[in-house]
Amino acid sequence: MKSVHKLLLIGGLTFGASLSLISCDKTIEEAQRVAYSPASVDDKASTWKTYLSAPTDVTLAAPEATTSAAYTTELTNLKSVSNSLTQQQQEAVVYWGAGAVYRWNEIARELAARYNLAPASTAAGVYPVPNAADPTADPKFPFANPPYTARMLASLSVAQYDALVAAWSFKYKFKRPAPSKVDATVKVALPVSALPTYPSEDAVVATASAVILKAMFPGEVAFIDAKVAEHRASRLWGGMNVESDLLAGADLGNQVAAKVMARAKADGMSAANNQTLTAGMITAAKERGQTEVWVSQESPLRPPMLPNYGAVQLWNFDRATLAKLRPGPAPLPGSDQFKKELAELQNINKNQTREQARIANYWADGAGSYTPPGHWMRTAANAAHEARYSEVRMARTLALVATALQDAGVCCWETKYYYYTPRPQQFGVKTSVGLPNFPSYTSGHSTFSGAAAAVLSSIFPERTDEFMAKAAEASVSRIYGMIHFRSDCEVGLVCGKNIGSYAVARGKADGSGL
Repeated sequence: MKSVHKLLLIGGLTFGASLSLISCDKTIEEAQRVAYSPASVDDKASTWKTYLSAPTDVTLAAPEATTSAAYTTELTNLKSVSNSLTQQQQEAVVYWGAGAVYRWNEIARELAARYNLAPASTAAGVYPVPNAADPTADPKFPFANPPYTARMLASLSVAQYDALVAAWSFKYKFKRPAPSKVDATVKVALPVSALPTYPSEDAVVATASAVILKAMFPGEVAFIDAKVAEHRASRLWGGMNVESDLLAGADLGNQVAAKVMARAKADGMSAANNQTLTAGMITAAKERGQTEVWVSQESPLRPPMLPNYGAVQLWNFDRATLAKLRPGPAPLPGSDQFKKELAELQNINKNQTREQARIANYWADGAGSYTPPGHWMRTAANAAHEARYSEVRMARTLALVATALQDAGVCCWETKYYYYTPRPQQFGVKTSVGLPNFPSYTSGHSTFSGAAAAVLSSIFPERTDEFMAKAAEASVSRIYGMIHFRSDCEVGLVCGKNIGSYAVARGKADGSGL
């Protein structure tokens, strides 16, 4: 049973790096993440390798001097705003104080879960396609399936990371100290580090995140704007930034996010659901030796999900490398290995243990969840938070994991439709964890998990056994759920680790020291 912990509130506002906290009667289902002083401010982060936008690609005006009349006015306004807070304002300061990157990744996962619902068929037996031009109509846009969610999280994390590297460049160029270090009478509600405050890293992340998320979830613009407003206000309520810090951060976040969105608009996702390609894919699979191709087991037959996602642009390697990473074919129906793997599933079907059922359900990450990529991004965010990473290092961690996850999705989906391998359900096996509408080989859960575990093990080597054990359990969960053959899972896990190695290599060469 999950433990329940009280949400923590600010009890006093005039303290430095320590927090005096009181509890209220709100509860959540895991420990509340609160602010910390980073283990390092990563003052050299402006030199780290970015993905799309270098610090020299963006511009930012110099701030007013802290001795200027304009800055003095800002300080006066800040003290007025932060002097006496309501309980709701205190809660917002604590919530956002856990970290800008941490919270916006969490919001993104929540949106993915909200939209991870496959369209239902109409009375005429047709499955309508969500329409980005009318996102709130039924079925709502997007259908945030695992590939969509992986791509969204990669775009989000790259925007956050590139924007923060640029922010660090300007922070150390202008070296504006925190308001409370200019005027000791400013009341602060969160730890104050040595990091310069112009531009505000929180405003950078909030704005860049909002640009990406509003494009990915166009029906949630009002919700996202409200989150940005609260996040921005929390920095004033907590005495952490003056208004010009926030305005500069928003400017920078917009510039970087625009470059990420330009890539997203041209990455091939718009053609990922091209159903006209499937007939040719089936023919090609048969020519490669596939004796029985996958077919939808739903009634009416549901069109296969994202048959051309394998053509979407990659982050950490090129198309030639993708072809090299593609595994050989799965055991063919009727072969001895196939019969052995089918018999294993038939046995689980009859004699599934409680532990097997627990593992299958824990890792199911099906409809209404934030999918396997979201599951692993939560693991990554929590690990970075527990390591007390700076915002820029947290963003780097999530960008490495998220781009590996999207690459894993592209490679996995390319393999699925390359071989068009049938699922166990075509041979009488009943699944306990849903029925994915795409070919079986290789397992998406396994590929995603192998990639994420490889990256996280590189960043947190002391936790390698933990991450690899999680990946292995996620992989075998699909066998216990009777949704994949063993070859789907074992090969997918190896493929995922190989895919993740390219993000690992990038991370080792990005100048961050990890």
